[in-house]
Amino acid sequence: MAQKLHIKKGDTVKVIAGNDKGRTGKVLSVKTEDQRAVVEGVNLVSKATKPNAKNTQGGIVKQEAAVHVSNLQLVDPKSGVPTRIGRKVGADGKLVRYAKKSGEEIK
Repeated sequence: MAQKLHIKKGDTVKVIAGNDKGRTGKVLSVKTEDQRAVVEGVNLVSKATKPNAKNTQGGIVKQEAAVHVSNLQLVDPKSGVPTRIGRKVGADGKLVRYAKKSGEEIK
């Protein structure tokens, strides 16, 4: 069953645990059913690929693998530091995410 997660595609996050601890990157995709996210430049793995139209040579390609969302923390858009996320009802009556450190609304 898919759950609501504190991060979305396009967010800037910081890795708080694992081999890439301390790195920041943009979220490329989120898999809610697995509670994992693919972050740009984080958790790079080597993958053997066959020659295709995109890569005519084939061979070993470095690409990002998914990271569990518990190892990621959203970066506050205002101050640029990692922060926790809260949810509150916005002016239009919809739930909006906000940074707990600055109170800034996250788009």
